[in-house]
Amino acid sequence: MKNEAPQPLIVERTFRAPVKQVWEALTDAEKMKKWYFDVPDFKPETGNTFTFTGEDKGITYLHLCRVTEVIPEKKLSYTWKYDGYEGESLLTFELFPEGDHTRLRLTHAGLHTFPQHNPSFARNSFQGGWDFIINTSLKNYLEGGDDAGR
Repeated sequence: MKNEAPQPLIVERTFRAPVKQVWEALTDAEKMKKWYFDVPDFKPETGNTFTFTGEDKGITYLHLCRVTEVIPEKKLSYTWKYDGYEGESLLTFELFPEGDHTRLRLTHAGLHTFPQHNPSFARNSFQGGWDFIINTSLKNYLEGGDDAGR
């Protein structure tokens, strides 16, 4: 049990939306910027590299990512690291159809590889961020109105 990596951060939510609609929200750059980040060079293709910026506590971080796995309407994984900082994590979105609803499981593994002295990289910072992104931002995008997420 020694030297075992800490448990990944997992956020799950079921949306009142079909898998196709949730998948498009996760993989279409135009749709992503409405609830996630502006990622103009994102493509759901293995090996695709992309960047985006995010801010925390007044500091802007450049995220460097590479798509590692794509199973259309089922799974999307990409590496996630920060320019100028040590560490690399793996972010995975998995989709599970449940009738006309979709259960999404987000798994963010490897958070312990980031500089732990930086509060922006603390597990609770990621927990709060993903909780907002999945349970508020994506939920509102997919379920917010008659034409939400379309």
